[in-house]
Amino acid sequence: MSLLIIKNIETLVQVETSPRPVVAGEAMRHLPTIKNAFLSIENESILDFGSMDDCPSEVNAEVIDARGKFVFPCWCDSHTHLVFAGSREGEFVDRINGLSYQEIAERGGGILNSAKRLQQTSEEELLEQSSKRLEEIMAFGTGAVEIKSGYGLTVESELKILRVIRKLKETYPIEIKSTFLGAHSIPAEYKQNRKGYLDLITNEMLPRIAQENLADYIDVFCEKVAFSVEETIAIMKAGKEYGLKPKIHTNQFNCMGGIQASVEHGAISVDHLEVLNDEEIECLKKSDTIPTLLPSAPFFINDHYPPARKMIKAGLPVALATDYNPGSTPSGRMPFVLSLACIKMRMTPEEAINAATINGAKAMELEKTHGSIAKGKVANVMITKPIPSLAYLPYAFGSDLIDQVIIRGKKL
Repeated sequence: MSLLIIKNIETLVQVETSPRPVVAGEAMRHLPTIKNAFLSIENESILDFGSMDDCPSEVNAEVIDARGKFVFPCWCDSHTHLVFAGSREGEFVDRINGLSYQEIAERGGGILNSAKRLQQTSEEELLEQSSKRLEEIMAFGTGAVEIKSGYGLTVESELKILRVIRKLKETYPIEIKSTFLGAHSIPAEYKQNRKGYLDLITNEMLPRIAQENLADYIDVFCEKVAFSVEETIAIMKAGKEYGLKPKIHTNQFNCMGGIQASVEHGAISVDHLEVLNDEEIECLKKSDTIPTLLPSAPFFINDHYPPARKMIKAGLPVALATDYNPGSTPSGRMPFVLSLACIKMRMTPEEAINAATINGAKAMELEKTHGSIAKGKVANVMITKPIPSLAYLPYAFGSDLIDQVIIRGKKL
C-alpha cells in the first residue's frame, strides 16, 4: 500500500461528497472548496479529504506540505490532435499577411499540408514527437486527454496515428481517449470523387480500426470547407456500426445543421461552436451532448469567440479544451485556455474551472473517475505554487503556476 498525504493546503478546489456528472448553467458559477485542507491518496485513488482539523496520522505516509498553495483536480482536455508531424509556422505568417483559414486550405495548406508531412513520417518518429507533446501537457496539469487522428487521410496513415495513440496509452499513466477523424478533409486525389473517399472511410478504414480496436470515438469536420451535414450523418452511422460514438467538429465558421444532426445521432460532444444560433442552443438544451469550446483556435487564427455567456445563461454545460494541433492551435496549455475563457468569453474563473474539469471529463465519458476531488476517484491532482486566490490562476496568464502534478497517485 502506498499512502500520500498533502497537508496544509491553502484551498482544496472542486471537492465533492456526492459527485456530479456534469455542471450546467448557473451552477457553473459555484465551485466547492475547502480552506486549510488535507488530501490523502492511497495507491491510485483519492482516499479522503477535509479540514486540517481532521488530518490523519502521517505515520507510514509520504507527506507533501502545500502551505500557501492551491490543489486542483487535473484538467480534462477533451479535444486535441497532438499526434502530428512537424509544424506549420509558414501558414502562421500567411495569416499575418492577410490570408484566411479557408484561403490557406484552398491553396493546399492546412490539414492537407499536415497530412502530407505525416504520410512521410515514420511511426517511430511520430511517436517520439507526440510523446514530448504529451509530457508537456501533463506538466501543465492535464490528467486526461482525447487525441484524434485526421492528419493521415490514407488507410495506412490513419492507422499509423491511431497506433501511436495506443502506444501512448500503453506508456503513460494519463487517461487517453482515441478518436478516429478520417473525415477531417477531402484528400487532393479525391477532390473530384468525394464518394470514393467516403467509401474508403466506411469500407476500408473503419473495419481495420475495429479489427485492431484502435478508437473509442468517431469524428467528422462538419463545415463548408470539409464535410456536409449529409456526409457527416453517413459517417456517424457507419462509425456507430463499429461501436464508435460520435464527437463532432461543427459550427467553427458556419451554422449549417451540424449540431442538430449530431444531437439526433447521439454525439457525446459538439466542438468549436464559434458561431451558434438560438435554434441550436435549444437543440442542445434538450440533449445530453456536451458543447465544447476551444478558445485557443479563434485566438490563434484571429477569429471571433464562441458565445459562452449566452450558452451558460441558457443553462448549457459548457466544456473547455485546447484543440492542440499544428495549424490553428499549436499549444496544449490548459491554463491559458482558462485565461482566454475568462478574458475573451467573459466566463468567471469558477465557470472556466468547472468547464475544464468536470465537464471536460463528461465530454470523454470519464465523469465517474475524473474531473473532481472525490473519494474513490482517480488521484489526478495538481499543486500550484503559492498564489493569493483562485482567480489568480487565469489572471496571471503568462506565469507557470503549476508546482507539482500527481497522476494516478504518483508525482511526475
